[in-house]
Order: sequence, then structure tokens, then C-alpha cells
Amino acid sequence: MVPSSFTGFFQAASAAAGALIGLLFVVVSFRPDDFVGANARAGARVRAASSFTGLVNAFFVALLALIPGTNLGFGACVMALVSLFGTVRLHLRHLGKLQAAIFVASLAAFTVQLLYGIGLTLRPHDKAFLTGLTFVLIASFAVALGRAWSLLEGKGSSDVVVAGDQAGAGAGAGEP
Repeated sequence: MVPSSFTGFFQAASAAAGALIGLLFVVVSFRPDDFVGANARAGARVRAASSFTGLVNAFFVALLALIPGTNLGFGACVMALVSLFGTVRLHLRHLGKLQAAIFVASLAAFTVQLLYGIGLTLRPHDKAFLTGLTFVLIASFAVALGRAWSLLEGKGSSDVVVAGDQAGAGAGAGEP
């Protein structure tokens, strides 16, 4: 039940998110040892997973908005809950100063999305909730792109300690 005036935004958002997810896979495929396996860098893995979560969230919310007659609020709630769960699970396993800031920002964005989703579920024709949700998606893109860009710069290998590693000597600790 998204007004036609928002169709262009959601078309562009779903296309952009899909393309950016694909590019994230390209980055991971060029340097798989940095992201998967026993020698994977924890910082790079966290950044890739965090970027992926934000982009997938934006992709599916935008895609759901394009289905005629669908109450976007319900889909936004489901995606917010899935993203919150994934974010909490990811960041509680990997601790670090920069990770804490991104963790809080991600929690805030997905919580606000959940609130707008609830609002849209209860009042599906309320443009204020829909407009708010679009700005949350823009913020999700910004955070995900920042995380993905840091992968290209090679940041994130030494600012993360894997929970359970002894004295921070686990994957990602002490790398340049």
C-alpha cells in the first residue's frame, strides 16, 4: 500500500542494494582468505557481514514496497527483527571499539525501522511512517557502504578481538 510517488525510490533502492550485494560478493571472492576459513581476519569478516546485513535489509524492504497491495509495515518489521538478531549475534561474538559504535548505530537503525514498521502495519496509509522508513533505508545504505569501503582499504583487522580468544591472541588480533 505504498503510494505511487514512492515507487521510484523503492525501485532505485532495490536495484542499488542488489548491485551492492553483488559487489560485496566480488570483494569477498577476490580475497576469500580474509573472510572465510581458519585464517580469516575477524575485523574483515565482521565488516563484510555487517555490510551484507544492512544491504539485504534494504533490498528486501524496498522489494516488498514494490508489491502492489502489500502492507510494507509487516515486511519492514520482519526484516528489522531478522537484522537485529543478526547484528546482535555478530557483534557479541566480535568485540572492539569501532565495532561498538557500529553496533549501536545498527541497533538504533533497525529499532527505528521496527517502530516505523509497526506504525505502517497499524496505519498503512500514513506517509509520515513511510517517509521515516525511507530515511532509515538511506541510513542503512550509508553505514553498509562505509563498512564495505573499509574492506577495500584493508581496515578492520586489528581492532577486533574474537570473544573467547585468550588474551586477544585469536583471529584478527595483532594483524597490521
